Amino acid sequence: MNKNESQHSLGPVTLAPSVLPHHALTYLYAAFFSIGLITFVSIGQAYILNEHLKIPTSQQGAISGDLVFWTEVVTLLFFIPAGVLMDRIGRKAVYSAGFLLMALAYALYPLAGSVDELIIYRMIYALAIVALTGALSTVMIDYPAERSRGKLIAITGFLNGLGIVALNSFFGGLPQKLVAQGLSGVDAGRYTHFAIAGVALVSAVIVAIGLKGGTEVSKEDRPPLRSLVTSGISCAKNPRILLSYAAAFVARGDQSIIGTFLPLWGTTAGIAAGMEPAEAVKKGMMIFIISQAAALLWAPVIGPLIDRWNRVTALMVCMALASAGYLSLGLIGNPHESGSIIFFVLLGIGQISSFLGAQSLIGQEAPKAERGSIIGMFNISGAIGILIITTVGGRLFDSMSPKAPFLVVGAINALVMLMAIYVRIKAPGKGYAA
Repeated sequence: MNKNESQHSLGPVTLAPSVLPHHALTYLYAAFFSIGLITFVSIGQAYILNEHLKIPTSQQGAISGDLVFWTEVVTLLFFIPAGVLMDRIGRKAVYSAGFLLMALAYALYPLAGSVDELIIYRMIYALAIVALTGALSTVMIDYPAERSRGKLIAITGFLNGLGIVALNSFFGGLPQKLVAQGLSGVDAGRYTHFAIAGVALVSAVIVAIGLKGGTEVSKEDRPPLRSLVTSGISCAKNPRILLSYAAAFVARGDQSIIGTFLPLWGTTAGIAAGMEPAEAVKKGMMIFIISQAAALLWAPVIGPLIDRWNRVTALMVCMALASAGYLSLGLIGNPHESGSIIFFVLLGIGQISSFLGAQSLIGQEAPKAERGSIIGMFNISGAIGILIITTVGGRLFDSMSPKAPFLVVGAINALVMLMAIYVRIKAPGKGYAA
């Protein structure tokens, strides 16, 4: 660090050189809204499938899996270009563009007249995911000093969870409120989606104004474009980066499985019990929110521990928690029974643990000049995980049990935990950040 380049702090987090407190505050705002906006699609989609398109519940698992499949095809194609773009033009423009694309996707989603149209709009949503998750992960690594990385990642996880709970609670219950005021079910769905599109639009403006501009390295220090494109693969020779890619495969799959199939499980169980679609969606939303509230409360607990531990050890523990949380759902009968709550709490703890553990490890290991590109490959690994897990999971949801996708993810988490144990023995890397 240049001696003339002072470091600022935001609360307990020491910031990297050249990052100012207002940059970090804008990032925290974006962290609150990014994942909340991304996850609402599952709740909104469950409503649209039932109320707008009148799809039989016996077909909704496969359709939901297919929609996620096409989402991940798009993300696979664009994560590396988006990462290269962030390394070349900076994080701010890509992050703001992600919110604009999200606003467009949500404005179009309730206008779909068929599943094919939903797929098209889902592809726009997929481009938004590429920009938002890529920029979120990269800025989260850029902004803290190394000794505060776990703290900022934990705060990010807390705000992600808070945004998920707040946005999904409000907008997930909005259709029922609008119907109660006399609107038709279809109009209620449209107005709800238009409102959340407005939130995304406002967020695009705030991020464009408040985030740090420019790139993280000077023009002379930038790797060649060809090197940026290939760096995500070449850096996998580092066993800890390879481990972080494996963790991303299941950690992003974790989030997608919960976001896609937990509300759907609650919704279809509610409809099977005789509820109206708006009420069933609200019930499905509640079990999703229980899991995310648990994640929200757990993030500040696990984050400081990650800063104290070797990052491979931390990932090993996080994957063990995730495996236990997912596999515990096999003990549930009816998701709406009060006794099921403890299992959804364990699920949320496991999900946020795997996310934080994977992000902390890649944050420590990714070189600064190639960070966007390596995060792009990290996210590609996650996209492949989502593509495989949700496609298989959607069919298992319909043909076997709503619990099946969660049990598959629990088993994969256990395999990554074993890989982490091996890497911890053979190539442990640094201890905790000093």
